[in-house]
Amino acid sequence: MADFVVQTKNVNKVYGKTVKTTALHDLSIGFEAGSFNAIIGESGSGKSTLLNIIGTLDRPTQGEVIINGVSTKNMTKGALGDLRNETLGFVFQFHYLLPEFTALENVLMPYRIAQGKADKKSIERAKEILDLVGLKKVENNLSVNMSGGQQQRTAIARALMNHPKIILADEPTGNLDSQTTDGVYQLFRKINEELGTTFIIITHDRRVAEKADRIVEITDGSVTLDVIK
Repeated sequence: MADFVVQTKNVNKVYGKTVKTTALHDLSIGFEAGSFNAIIGESGSGKSTLLNIIGTLDRPTQGEVIINGVSTKNMTKGALGDLRNETLGFVFQFHYLLPEFTALENVLMPYRIAQGKADKKSIERAKEILDLVGLKKVENNLSVNMSGGQQQRTAIARALMNHPKIILADEPTGNLDSQTTDGVYQLFRKINEELGTTFIIITHDRRVAEKADRIVEITDGSVTLDVIK
């Protein structure tokens, strides 16, 4: 049996009460630990809805999400928040950095949310991660004084701060040029290979998807293609 670090079982997602829109149809899928996956699909296909449900940012109307072998179905909001902070890292199209803080301070934010004041060990870890993503020289720069590529790399470093088993990325290079996009995906690969982090990446760009080991296509809320290279 496959070692799924996250899976959905018969997930449906319906929006609206009077006029109902079904975003996901009875969707069951699993992702193995340490795998590198791309989810593709047209706008409105349900791929971002799936990512939000996998990431416990949204709940399914029916079905369940299982993370590390544990069902999230009956978890409280507080328990889900703890699970996200301990297990999941998020990278979005926009970096969502805090402009009044440095790169280092932004990377430390998940630790501070979970633990309070950053100690010496956590600061050293944040610096190591910034070095890993190639930002050692700008760790004390305010986020507003960095390039778009540097800001996204800082967001990636922040996502790694709490040793997540899974990185969920939603169009992470949508605002970047092609050269910077290639750099970000090389970095994802490096993290995947060196740290064994599972990647699930939403993208509309098939050229980007080709860099993954597995491509899943979502059409009208259902899986219509699932290819492992």
